[in-house]
This record gives sequence, structure tokens and C-alpha cells, in this order.
Amino acid sequence: MKRMTAEAPAVPNPLEPVDETWQRGLAIVAHPDDLEFGAAAAIARWTAQGKEIIYCLLTSGEAGIDGLDPAEAGPLREEEQRESARIVGVSQVDFLGLPDGVLEYGVPLRREITRVIRKYRPEIVITGSFRDSWDPDGQNLNMSDHIVTGRAVLDAARDAGNRWVFREQIESEGLERWGGVAQVWAAGSWRAKHGVDTTATFERGVQSLEAHAAYLRGLGSGDFDAEEFLEGFARQVGTRLGVKYGAIFEVFKLGLL
Repeated sequence: MKRMTAEAPAVPNPLEPVDETWQRGLAIVAHPDDLEFGAAAAIARWTAQGKEIIYCLLTSGEAGIDGLDPAEAGPLREEEQRESARIVGVSQVDFLGLPDGVLEYGVPLRREITRVIRKYRPEIVITGSFRDSWDPDGQNLNMSDHIVTGRAVLDAARDAGNRWVFREQIESEGLERWGGVAQVWAAGSWRAKHGVDTTATFERGVQSLEAHAAYLRGLGSGDFDAEEFLEGFARQVGTRLGVKYGAIFEVFKLGLL
């Protein structure tokens, strides 16, 4: 008599684990809190592995709290971001001081980001989703700063390796071309096909978002629950990875190989 065996149900839209055979990463986003809405738990995983990750914030998020004047909000949000980074094992946090809410895609922004990439020489560059929306149906629209930043990051990762682009950085500023960025990872993209298991570091990701206390108090009615918000997304991603919690990334490979 043939034994009947139950097959495990197929996981819909399974994700492929990201390649973790790298040592130095650079995270470049528009605002304080951008990384904490989904990517911070993954960053905590990588710093626990001994990887070095540096944060670069294009703005100080000074226009992000309606009840606070930008002159007060900016320094406060920088302080919160540094604490948030510390929680997930990141000690270097740079702020470029660009204007919050009105970032513009173009050569000047690419130049600024290229300078940072050449300075820190990462293997992996992490940014946020720069798709027009957060969902395939286009119902939850992304914002301009995020879209502009991600597109400029992707271009600057290639610019950094071309000695004839922004050559003044090489000839006058003491930097060197850097063609060592293997991939750019955009967190939270609905087009992502890769993910990372954050089960062991999920709580640190929650704590890192909670560190943005002043910003979170200004969201909606002021009763935003960071753990509840992050858990909903992390469980969905985890299911696609076959684990409890996960973070999702759209992977862009640079070069021809």
C-alpha cells in the first residue's frame, strides 16, 4: 500500500534571501525615520554580524512635524536619529543639510551623493523605495523626497565609479573613484523579490522606530503603535521567506555581470 504524504503548501510570491557576503554598507535616505519604517531590523541583523553600516540623511526632517518650527524640529530629529541608529549598532550618522520636502532630482543632488559614496566606499548601498506608490495598484502614493532620493542614489552609485564624472572630487577634494558598489537595495518596494530574516532583531527595529518619539507623536491622533505597524509588514514578508519576520528589498545590480 502506497503511503500518502502531505506536501507543504506553496508560499505565494516567495522571496530570495539577499546576498550577505559583504562587509561595508552605506544607507542613504531623505529623512530621519525613513530607515526605521522597515529596514532598521535588517540593519540590526547586519551590524550583529560584524558588518559596518553608515547612515547618510539628506535632510534633517525639519519640515516633518507640523507643530514645530523647522528651526526647532531639525536639531530634535537629528538627535532622535542618532539614538535610533545607536540602537541598531550604527555609530556614524551624517546629515547633509539639504532642504526637507523640496529635494530636487538632478546633477547637484547626484554630486552630493557621489561624494558620500566615494568617501565611505561601500559594497552595498541601501535606500528607500523610489517607486511612485507603496502598492502595485497605486493607491498609497510615495512622496517626492523619497522618489527623488532613491533615483539619485541609484545614479550616484554608478557615478562614483566614473573618474570623469564629478572629477573635481578626485582632483581637488582628495577623494578617489569608487566602483565597488555591487548592489543598491531599495527597502519597502512592492516590486521587491528579495528579503532578509529579521526574526531575531525585530524588537530592536521597533525600538529604533520608537526613538523617533517627537515625530511619532505628530502622526495622526498621536497614538501610533510602532510595534503593531511594523509587525504587520514584517509578518507578511516573513511568510514569503519562510520565517516569522522579514524585511523586503528591491535589488539593483550594478555593472554588466
